[in-house]
Amino acid sequence: MTGTPLEPVRICASEELVDGGDGVRHQAVDQGGEATVFFVRYDGKPFGYLNRCAHVPMELDWSEGKFFESSGLYLMCATHGAIYEPDTGKCVGGPCRGARLRRVAAEDRDTPEGRAVFWLPDDDLRPA
Repeated sequence: MTGTPLEPVRICASEELVDGGDGVRHQAVDQGGEATVFFVRYDGKPFGYLNRCAHVPMELDWSEGKFFESSGLYLMCATHGAIYEPDTGKCVGGPCRGARLRRVAAEDRDTPEGRAVFWLPDDDLRPA
């Protein structure tokens, strides 16, 4: 990371992200212009990714916030069915096997209003 550190961005209350449940989207900007990032919870921890399939640059969710496949164990691209590990972003099935989603730093933090999920943006991918 170069330049001035970017301020963390509050995404949602921690309890809004449930293991294997709906994710939360947030508008972002990358070197290509407008983008979307998303945050999910898996194995008790928040994870964030650029909402762009490693196979074809399409958003993953089939309906807003729907990133997990039916078992709640894998993230799935609605367009071509690529399956990703939610904790690593690695494609383990489908047309881009071995490729990875672009990770976005996320963490739970205590705030005066209660525990919340925060995005820790970097110079290449920042809030819109």
